[in-house]
Amino acid sequence: MNTYTQLAIRDLDAFVFGYAPKPVVTRSGLVIGGGTVYPELNFTLPPMEIEAGTMPEVRAQYADMIESACQRAVELHAPGLVVEFELLPPMTLQPEWGAEITAILRATLDKYAQSDGLKSALRVTPNDIREHERPPLQREGHLWECMIRSFELNAQAGADMFSIESTGGKEVHDEALVNADLPATVFALGVLACRDMAWLWDMIVDVSHRYGVIPAGDSSCGFGNTAMVLAEKRYIPKVWAAAVRVMTVARALVAHERGAIGPGKDCAYENPFLKAITGCPMSGEGAEAACAHLSPVGNIARVTADLWSNESVQNVKLLGGMAPTVSLEQLIYATRLMNHATGQGPDKARLLRDWYAATDAGYDPQAYILRPDVVLKLAGEIVNEPTGYRRTRRAAQLAFETLRKGYQAGEFILNKREMAWLNTLSEAADELPDDENELIARIAPTLEPHKVRLDQYDLAAPV
Repeated sequence: MNTYTQLAIRDLDAFVFGYAPKPVVTRSGLVIGGGTVYPELNFTLPPMEIEAGTMPEVRAQYADMIESACQRAVELHAPGLVVEFELLPPMTLQPEWGAEITAILRATLDKYAQSDGLKSALRVTPNDIREHERPPLQREGHLWECMIRSFELNAQAGADMFSIESTGGKEVHDEALVNADLPATVFALGVLACRDMAWLWDMIVDVSHRYGVIPAGDSSCGFGNTAMVLAEKRYIPKVWAAAVRVMTVARALVAHERGAIGPGKDCAYENPFLKAITGCPMSGEGAEAACAHLSPVGNIARVTADLWSNESVQNVKLLGGMAPTVSLEQLIYATRLMNHATGQGPDKARLLRDWYAATDAGYDPQAYILRPDVVLKLAGEIVNEPTGYRRTRRAAQLAFETLRKGYQAGEFILNKREMAWLNTLSEAADELPDDENELIARIAPTLEPHKVRLDQYDLAAPV
């Protein structure tokens, strides 16, 4: 088990896209974090039923998507290609179905490696199906067994890397998020989610090592990205969503403490913090992810990315061609600019990085909190804390403090409603107890047993 107590990247000049202190080398020889930013294509099916009777069509669609993607990557002289296969829930519930798709993708990537020299890697992301039952059974039962089987079969079918968007603690976090309930949110992320991550990633790392797969990293998508989407729709304050993003760092870091080595998953917008702390390479997504969701961080998310992704695009027809192929073309051109800047020297790469940051940071607190100098400052203080709870608590306090100072310095804009929320939430952060057990004793009795099983997190149910 790794224990991170200080930053792997302390110098702002070294905190830039394409470079990581601990690059990852895939079986094909793709070096991620070694100086080149590669496109990472994420594609999925159009709306359709996934069942035994439709699996021939499912297989055919994935075969067409990967064939067209590889062909376009060769035509545009991509220096390499990473493909992410996010299993849809039925493909994890029926692990053999997901493994069949992985085998199809693997075969086509290998074909283009032999015929055209296209270096590639395949990230496979099983679905966290444990939340399909409430209260979730996080460590036992049929759904847990299906997840283990899914990782094993996909490893055998040819996955290069494993990731997941895990959901432990989400059964508490969802309600806390919409209510802007800071103590309950810290409990969900810093107590429940951190405990679940340790259990889950011990399993993922074990399977990965047994089959020679890279344990890449987790994503706080179900927490931080849910907050971002809700803020974009004006259901919750933007300052709240920005703070939640920083508060997800501790739970995502657990994956690396249990053995994940990157590249972190694309939809983990907390990845800049993780890269600063661990030195591992990370994927990112922004403007080209608008096919999946809108965001206020389209450019600033690029600043430290080692892979650049589109999130997930459906296989639908556009005027230019099928959407996954169109999306890959956008990614190739985006990474071509980043790599050209790198080729002009470190100063030019940093200049482009700073332009990416400047174009977003002044418009939204969620973008400001991802500014590279801000990330380094916050990450350095978060990692100084000894436990998941203490890191999450400190992240909340730092986020609101940083947002207040940034706003007062005129570095981004806020309206009066957001300022009122910033004041309220800052006061709540200052009142969080130092002792994790004190917060547990406060929150646990308020939880409904039909929504959460505390025993699944090594916690006793309240008497």
